Amino acid sequence: MDTGLLVLRLVVGLLIAGHGVQKVSFRLGGNGLAGGTKEFRHDGFRGGRLTALAAGGSQIGAGLFLAAGLLTPAAAMAAMGVMTVASSVKWRKGLWVQNDGYEYPLVLVVVSAVLAVTGPGRWSADHALGLTPWPLWISVAAVVVGPVSGLLTRAVLHRRPAADPAEGSGPHARAAG
Repeated sequence: MDTGLLVLRLVVGLLIAGHGVQKVSFRLGGNGLAGGTKEFRHDGFRGGRLTALAAGGSQIGAGLFLAAGLLTPAAAMAAMGVMTVASSVKWRKGLWVQNDGYEYPLVLVVVSAVLAVTGPGRWSADHALGLTPWPLWISVAAVVVGPVSGLLTRAVLHRRPAADPAEGSGPHARAAG
């Protein structure tokens, strides 16, 4: 079981961290901070650069902490938060990733939740520091607070798309022609 948890933590944690690196740099195929900023603005978020930095930094930190098995419930909570935001952006496109859906972020949310509840295993920083097992209430709180914080972030930072000038200004307006 400890080997499985180690492999799971390393793969998922490093993928989440890598996703954050892409948002703020040109590494790992990223488009730099300007590209991350453009992505968030395209997805309808306020804050641009600051939002990209916060999301990228959260993903990098959460991913590295998950990979190390360090402060696992908190790391999982942060990962669930940013991946819930990602899921909410892709929600309208449906589940499947081939349609740019939310399948992949959902898997990362679920795996992070499982790691928060099961703990990181014996081969982890938490175990080496004597922090395991985590009390169940901390794990459950992380599983609840992570996605809720992501949904609150979406609600606070997301703005309604600007109306297309060709469609007029009212909800029932139609394009001329």
